Amino acid sequence: SKVPAAGWGQIIAWMAYCEISVNQKPGTPGAKGELGWQGIPPGPSYNPNEKESKSKKLKSELANGRLAMMTIVGMFFQDGLTGSAWGDWALYT
Repeated sequence: SKVPAAGWGQIIAWMAYCEISVNQKPGTPGAKGELGWQGIPPGPSYNPNEKESKSKKLKSELANGRLAMMTIVGMFFQDGLTGSAWGDWALYT
């Protein structure tokens, strides 16, 4: 797929905003890449200050990522062996 010129403009504008909106002078958190943004906003199901909860959620995210990687590798093998990653659904219905 091709990204339209307006899409590239938005991507570059967002990158520029991220670069210039944070103090990145040496010795500041921004210089180390800690921009103060979180992928998961704090709320009732996630509190970044609770070390046990954070550790549990990070471990489950890692496990889910590993499962997804194994799944896609399995689909690659199935596609290589049979020519179809999803199989023929007509055989099952």
